[in-house]
Amino acid sequence: AGPATSSGAMSYSFLFKYIIIGDTGVGKSCLLLQFTDKRFQHVHDLTIGVEFGSRMVSIDDKQIKLQIWDTAGQESFRSITRSYYRGAAGALLVYDVTRRDTFEHLASWLEDAKQHANPNMTIMLVGNKADLEHRRAVTKEEGAAFAEEHGLLFLETSAKTSANVEEAFIAAAGKICEKIDGGLDVSNESYGIKA
Repeated sequence: AGPATSSGAMSYSFLFKYIIIGDTGVGKSCLLLQFTDKRFQHVHDLTIGVEFGSRMVSIDDKQIKLQIWDTAGQESFRSITRSYYRGAAGALLVYDVTRRDTFEHLASWLEDAKQHANPNMTIMLVGNKADLEHRRAVTKEEGAAFAEEHGLLFLETSAKTSANVEEAFIAAAGKICEKIDGGLDVSNESYGIKA
């Protein structure tokens, strides 16, 4: 990317495409809103298709633009969702710590990702709604164990209070940067990285 243009667009070293996946109602759109706009919406329409947001972050003095696609969690939209796995550098796989079923569905989301995503995609497992401690149905230890078993990064977040939301997006970007430093071929478009 060249120098900043007169429109105030920032130049960046890399652009990473992210997707957010997981069951309906786990807070995917809220995480996206909180990260890109620093706000929380109490009332949310079911996501039809895909919403989109972007934000610049700084990692090791590099400006990285994160381009984040929010996929629809409903089964009927799975076919839309699948095409979005292509060319994603990172994914946030989200469940709701107050709804055990959303945790139990993680394996099938991972299966989907393995089938459709590039093998180098970095996955951050996110246990959202961690502010609702009194309604918790999945322990933090269970989330951590699942992440370890499947080689995922892991954080619990609250899109409502913004706890760990920044960290989830940024830690995944840090991991992608490590892979680039380790020789990941950024010219391969399917890896979701633009230099």
